[in-house]
Amino acid sequence: MNDLLPPESCQLMEFSVRGMDCTECTQHVQHALSALPGVQEAQVYLSSEKAVVRYDPTVVNTSAFCKAVEGAGYTLELPLRTVEMKIAGMDCTECTEHVQHALAAHPGVVSAQVYLSSEKAVVQYDPTQVTLPAFHQAIEGAGYSIVSEGAVQEGTSASSTLGSFTRPILTLFALVFGVVLLVVIAGEWLGWMERITDLVPWYVGWALVLLAGAPIFWNVIKAALRRQVISHTLMSLGVLAALVVGQWTTAAVVVFFMHIGNFAENFTTERSRLALKHLTSMAPKTARLEREGGEMELPLSEVQQGDIVIVRPGEAIPVDGVVMSGQATVNQAAITGESMPIEVEQGHHVFAATIATLGSLRIQTRQVGTETTFGRVIKMVEEAEAHRADVQRLADRFSAYFLPLVATIAALTFLISRNPLATASVLVVACSCSLALATPVAMLASIGAAAKCGLLIKGGKYLEVLARADVLLLDKTGTVTIGQPQITDIVAVGPLTASEVLQLAASAERYSEHPLAEAVRAKAAEEQIILLPTEHFEAIPGQGIRARVSGSALSVGNARLIPSGLDFAEATRLEAQGKTLLFLEQNGVLVGLLGASDTVRPEVPEALAEVKRQGVKRIELLTGDNERVASALAHQLGIGYQANLLPEDKIRLVKEYQAKGHTVVMVGDGVNDAPALAQADIGMAMGVAGTDVAMDAAHMALMRNDWRLVPEAFAIAHRTMRVVKMNIGFTALYNLVGLSLAAFGILPPILAAAAQSLPDLGILANSSRLLRQKSLARVPTQGAAKSARPQAERSAR
Repeated sequence: MNDLLPPESCQLMEFSVRGMDCTECTQHVQHALSALPGVQEAQVYLSSEKAVVRYDPTVVNTSAFCKAVEGAGYTLELPLRTVEMKIAGMDCTECTEHVQHALAAHPGVVSAQVYLSSEKAVVQYDPTQVTLPAFHQAIEGAGYSIVSEGAVQEGTSASSTLGSFTRPILTLFALVFGVVLLVVIAGEWLGWMERITDLVPWYVGWALVLLAGAPIFWNVIKAALRRQVISHTLMSLGVLAALVVGQWTTAAVVVFFMHIGNFAENFTTERSRLALKHLTSMAPKTARLEREGGEMELPLSEVQQGDIVIVRPGEAIPVDGVVMSGQATVNQAAITGESMPIEVEQGHHVFAATIATLGSLRIQTRQVGTETTFGRVIKMVEEAEAHRADVQRLADRFSAYFLPLVATIAALTFLISRNPLATASVLVVACSCSLALATPVAMLASIGAAAKCGLLIKGGKYLEVLARADVLLLDKTGTVTIGQPQITDIVAVGPLTASEVLQLAASAERYSEHPLAEAVRAKAAEEQIILLPTEHFEAIPGQGIRARVSGSALSVGNARLIPSGLDFAEATRLEAQGKTLLFLEQNGVLVGLLGASDTVRPEVPEALAEVKRQGVKRIELLTGDNERVASALAHQLGIGYQANLLPEDKIRLVKEYQAKGHTVVMVGDGVNDAPALAQADIGMAMGVAGTDVAMDAAHMALMRNDWRLVPEAFAIAHRTMRVVKMNIGFTALYNLVGLSLAAFGILPPILAAAAQSLPDLGILANSSRLLRQKSLARVPTQGAAKSARPQAERSAR
């Protein structure tokens, strides 16, 4: 135990400890906590799985408790809170780092994530050690401000064409080049700069420069007081150098271009946020509720689980819920990216932000706001920033060393050439923000554009990994196949026709709940066959059913119920194809045979061919089915297979490929495949609208069962990485040339200031191409359309 501390300096904290199963465990935890400096007393209780610690908060904090308990081999669960704060004033990655460091510096902060695209911070903290006002002070101390929710303006642009990006970019380019030409021709060649310098007293020129650049200089001074170096720090030194040598007109032009650069930076950041703002603008803000025998429109924040929401034709559905009554045609493009609407009625599950184009609905609320499927989509896109690609982390690290490197080059330039204007040019031309923007702008553009089309990507690093993937592993049931058996073959034995065999089998299976019975009835409905009256129905688990139909005793089942069926030659052929067999007996005589299989989604063969063209060398089917079924399906698709697998076997196979140095993509339905999806380098969950488990487990989520999204995800990854590499290469070359020309005195400060403004616009122009993604398989195939309603029904159940 530590020496006793003054009572007034101590705090008492109670928290849960998981993993203790004996008295010896409590002693390990107690010893680990007591050994920490600042801990006066620690008591650990096995029965309630908790620890009570008396400690000095000036010496030890909750992070130390976590490390100590985890070091002892157990898990500490703190009574933490999470708060989201909207922040104004951030316009580059450097800004988010300043805010993040300011928040993380407080004791009791477990994690702090700051997102540039959504302009917010998410902080997980211990309320016993830090309070919300402290966060507000930290943010304001870093030079930014908290925005109240009521003051937040939602994005209003419903559509964004490429022209809306290129026109402002071309305008800015024209403005910069126009000013450069004016300054060079009128100022330098015609001597106007020198004449103005001679006519206007130096102190007036100084005053004009300081007045024009006051907002920028004030930000630089505040950053310096916080021991921060921002992008305008070096440019401000360049302005000062120009003033010292008597070139106040040059300094004034540099200040002008600093303002142009500020505008370009803000413009670039806003454009990178546009896809997220467009998503957010699609969410309804109010809901029409049944209240007190009438209808009333209320803000969405006042809607509770269980409330009945009324949706009229043409309105957006504001909540996730179940249709209680009514019928409507619903456009689910906001959730699935699918332009083809679906029909919903009583019992169907519907999602927030989808549109009831025809008909009206009464919906019982299940989830509201951020808890809805659409809310989780927005949250995933917002948080995609946190999962930075390795190339982005490299650019961030380079940016941290870039400004000191430029300062060193400027110092060497002055020492060697004794040219203060060349030194000022070096300080002015450096483009640190463009390096920081090179990767995230491209990543956010792709992630936002893909989300609008029903493809959710949890972060830039997953795009980078997907671009180099070489192994694709596929779940079978519900992923490659539709997940519902269908009757493919009907064979009559004896005098009956195939239609009569189907009629008798479907009539006998009328009351069965087995999936194969449902397939038989569906086939009869497709053939418009009328079912006959059924009596004395009996289900025999694991074998089949017996019933009387039109006075005949019928049996429908597998070989265990009707062994004589295996003697039939046609049965051997169908079984070799991996099909499931149903035999039909009438009055003890075999009269028919039905073959069933889970059919391949029609778009899968073409999608797999495209994936191979994207550079994937090995595609393998993973299934728990038997060898015959797996072999037949894999042969049909032209891929490898592994059969008779349990969930742990799928994880083992993923690990084996990874151990050999392969980058593995796993595609599954997101529920039973969750472990393998999480283990793979990239886990893609298919058709996960409304499914929490799938969204959490996978790295990418396909909101609808459309296989054409899979090769499109690969294509997006390759396009994005090409743009990122172009951005980084362009920025690096631009800075190298600019710094070299400035250091040798070839690039005057005026042109250096103009050059500093241009890279951000070049990066935006290149990255904005990613916002115009190609059509992500918006038109459903027949199989995809058929699977849309079962998916909605499964979600409702």
